[in-house]
Amino acid sequence: MTGTTGTARSTTGDTVRDAAVIVVGSGPTGLLLAGDLATAGIPVTLVEKRPAKISNLSRAFAVHARTLEQLDARGLADELEAAGRQLDRLRLFGRLTVDLAALPSRFNHLLVIPQYEVEKALRRRAEEAGVDFRYETEMTGLAQDADGVTLKVRTPEGQEEELRAAYVVGADGMRSAVRQEVGLPFPGHSVIRSVVLADVRLAEEPEALLTVNAVGDAFAFIAPFGDGYYRVIGWDRRRNVPDHEPLDLEEVKEIARLALGRDFGMYDARWMSRFHSDERQAPAYRVGRVFLAGDAAHVHTPAGGQGMNTGLQDAANLGWKLAQVLGGHAGDDLLDTYQAERHPVGRSVLRSSGGIVRLAMAKRPWTLALRAALAHFLGAVGPARRKAAGQITGIGYRYPAPRGAHRLTGTRVPDIALAGGGRLYEALRGGRFVLITPDAYDDGGTRKDRLGTARWASDRRTALLVRPDGYTAWAADRATPAEVEAALAAHVG
Repeated sequence: MTGTTGTARSTTGDTVRDAAVIVVGSGPTGLLLAGDLATAGIPVTLVEKRPAKISNLSRAFAVHARTLEQLDARGLADELEAAGRQLDRLRLFGRLTVDLAALPSRFNHLLVIPQYEVEKALRRRAEEAGVDFRYETEMTGLAQDADGVTLKVRTPEGQEEELRAAYVVGADGMRSAVRQEVGLPFPGHSVIRSVVLADVRLAEEPEALLTVNAVGDAFAFIAPFGDGYYRVIGWDRRRNVPDHEPLDLEEVKEIARLALGRDFGMYDARWMSRFHSDERQAPAYRVGRVFLAGDAAHVHTPAGGQGMNTGLQDAANLGWKLAQVLGGHAGDDLLDTYQAERHPVGRSVLRSSGGIVRLAMAKRPWTLALRAALAHFLGAVGPARRKAAGQITGIGYRYPAPRGAHRLTGTRVPDIALAGGGRLYEALRGGRFVLITPDAYDDGGTRKDRLGTARWASDRRTALLVRPDGYTAWAADRATPAEVEAALAAHVG
């Protein structure tokens, strides 16, 4: 079977370790995926060329509602909520307010928290689940055949080893070595060049939790770390220099003054750097037994804070499918739905984040007029405003459904109240499907390792089978026991 555990060997022929899946890259996407697989009992090795220490030089600060729901399904949301700060509205273009308090989610806000705090929680979960971490180990080659994938790596001691697995997932960032090894292009272009980053202290505390604005050629963003330092991201369109060009604090302060009207007394910069922001997407997220996720599959502008969130959603989508196939409960064709479901979402995020940054930096009269018209339209038309909020926060996406399927199939399921006082995302914490029915349903216990059952807290008569990632796999308004069993056999195995 394709789900057999692979064997890893060193160049001397000695067995090194076993893995069913090798995940390359220990950012948030790789950590969530590896943790999901290990929780499901799948042997997984995580290969990372960096040292074990989690860096505080992360760019992401926003955790959106849909990602918080996924973290809730893994028992991590509450601790991150306690460590971060909540923002109940977003301001775009200086005049359009997106009211997050109206979101149909338990997490009707944006959580402002540094990416490294999310990584800490995800890594702890992965370690507790038994993920085999291999830090300071660099992938140097990859070859796949009908039975598995051989990964060539260089160990911390400089030795060459071969790791063998049934599947490999590249979550190794924008310059993904995995993507390059399978020959996938990464079409797109640089949207913003010479973006400056700095971690500084401020003599004057900003009035808002997130401070962001664009004026003329300048854009600036300020967010707190929570330890007295603030992350500043800035861009001056007139200064287009290479990433390696030296950066000093005065340049950062000048950009802030141009975009925000003042620099808040920035001082004591503990780190500064430049980078460029690209819009790129791989044409395929799967090549045989190799998958791409997160920035290895797509990169976007920082606008809307959707990058890390989209990668975490990739991981949530792929993990349970790999577990189903490797456990022998589904055919390999289930893995093709990863491309069908996540590639369109990545493309949509590319468009929405790119659109936000282009409108924010509008200069020409016609683009300024378009921005004003769009802001007025979204402010006045409720459905359009809710759709925009759903895209930015991730709760508005749905996946393709087969022809003739129930209207709920492929939709995100909210945190439903269950009989007995529980709720859906607590029931999802085992990484299992959850069947919700009007009356108690007993499948005989044959699927207890991958299926939980629950009843509606209300008098609703719909039968609903929820996938481990919180989307509807199957639904029927008044299903017979035979129909329920057929659905379980088709989806849960």
